[in-house]
Amino acid sequence: MPSLDFHDGVNKGVAPVTYGTGSRPPRGDYAKARADYTCEQAYAQYTEADHATYRRLYSRQLQQLPGLACDEFISAVQQLGTPEHIPHFDDVSERLLKATGWQIVGVPGLIPEEAFFALLAARKFPVTDWIRKPEEFDYVVEPDVFHDLFGHVPLLFNPVFADYMQAYGAGGMKASRLDAAELLARLYWYTVEFGIIATPQGLRAYGAGILSSAGELRHSVTSMQAERVAFDLQRLMRSRYKIDSYQATYFVIDSFDQLFEATAPDFTPVYRQVRDRIAVEGEIEAGAVLVGERRFSVSLPARG
Repeated sequence: MPSLDFHDGVNKGVAPVTYGTGSRPPRGDYAKARADYTCEQAYAQYTEADHATYRRLYSRQLQQLPGLACDEFISAVQQLGTPEHIPHFDDVSERLLKATGWQIVGVPGLIPEEAFFALLAARKFPVTDWIRKPEEFDYVVEPDVFHDLFGHVPLLFNPVFADYMQAYGAGGMKASRLDAAELLARLYWYTVEFGIIATPQGLRAYGAGILSSAGELRHSVTSMQAERVAFDLQRLMRSRYKIDSYQATYFVIDSFDQLFEATAPDFTPVYRQVRDRIAVEGEIEAGAVLVGERRFSVSLPARG
């Protein structure tokens, strides 16, 4: 994910500004990155402990995918290559270029929105080059190489989703100049990071934040504690979200085509309409359900 440092996509050799507070700045060696924040993977930096962490994370998440992740993700995750070690970015990019014209590029960590949008618009997905420490196995504050690779990259092999991501990047470059980046960030959060899709077999996750999480994958699809409502662009842009707990609301699409078609038009009038509604009706809190909106139920396992 990007940081929220608007209007400046040029690397100055230091970590970008982010919203919120923390006990330390974003990690990563920004001094080694180019002006567009991309950097070489420096594969030799990974230790055997790093590769072991990747293997453990991959194995744990792979076991959870059946019945919870969408088929498109499950069929594409093998494109990452062997789970025995952290993949070489160039190897994954070679396969990705042939499939959808995308490639992955290394970055030192969180990057400003304009730099992030520009990369997506050029069909380049930024992947953090470092991996979490063993003591962070269950939770890491920032996206690391496992989150970015395992969570995001497989669906870039899907042509429709790949086009959606490029369109999102192009739209983001415009949104940052319309002072609408927060509204667009909500779209990214509720689709790319925490999206759910309805399939003939039931609800399935496609969001990277879900698919790379040890606990949220099952929670998002089966928990009775979460609300799942039909995807609606303006409703989504008015909705707050939580960053420090499982999501209280998930938005459900019927297909990736629906997602692409809903977000393809120029958002300039949409931003205006959303701001007008927020001014009159306010924002929508996470977990709220509006009168008349379509909700999705979950199927719980049968008891023995």
